[in-house]
Amino acid sequence: MRITKAIKAEQIRILGEVYHDAKPALEFTTPFELLVAVALSAQCTDERVNIVTKRLFPKYSDPKDMYELGIPGLEALIKDCGLYRSKAKHIHETCKILVEQYNSEVPQDFDTLVTLPGVGRKTANVLVSILFDTPAIAVDTHVFRVSNRLGIAKGKTPDEVEKKLKKAIPMEHWSAAHHWMIWHGRKICKARKPLCDECPLYDVCQSAGKV
Repeated sequence: MRITKAIKAEQIRILGEVYHDAKPALEFTTPFELLVAVALSAQCTDERVNIVTKRLFPKYSDPKDMYELGIPGLEALIKDCGLYRSKAKHIHETCKILVEQYNSEVPQDFDTLVTLPGVGRKTANVLVSILFDTPAIAVDTHVFRVSNRLGIAKGKTPDEVEKKLKKAIPMEHWSAAHHWMIWHGRKICKARKPLCDECPLYDVCQSAGKV
């Protein structure tokens, strides 16, 4: 199937119709909590992150308290989150920077966010989109997979997919489309056994029945 602009538009329309009420699965109450939650979500399910943050945030909900907890203390609380050593190190370094340079506030600027330890384009895009209402598309593993399978944005790297998604999707839908594709990846277009027979995009997907 050749994926034309018309087909891409139809893919976007269907995703928006099916997942119109999609919202972030990570639980948070402050910008800092979301920053930490997204950092913990690398190679970890949102469900697991929410379990971890439920025991972390009640006592350590701001950069100063979390920094004073120290790396060993932070490691102990996030140990079941995967890659916990590197995550603890990055989060601890970020807390120090937030306290010393930003009055314990999360910067609103994308270019500033990506200078924080462990904060890449995906995390920064999530933050500016959800917290600061800035149009953005964060390419996580679900968005990357769904984009390539549908053919709406094919690429070998998340950055490449992000650039192509921004061309294929109207800017006013960028932030919402991120959530549409995440939920589609979780519910239907799964990594190992996609439910093609149940997929509302079957007729406009280049990979339908082939994965």
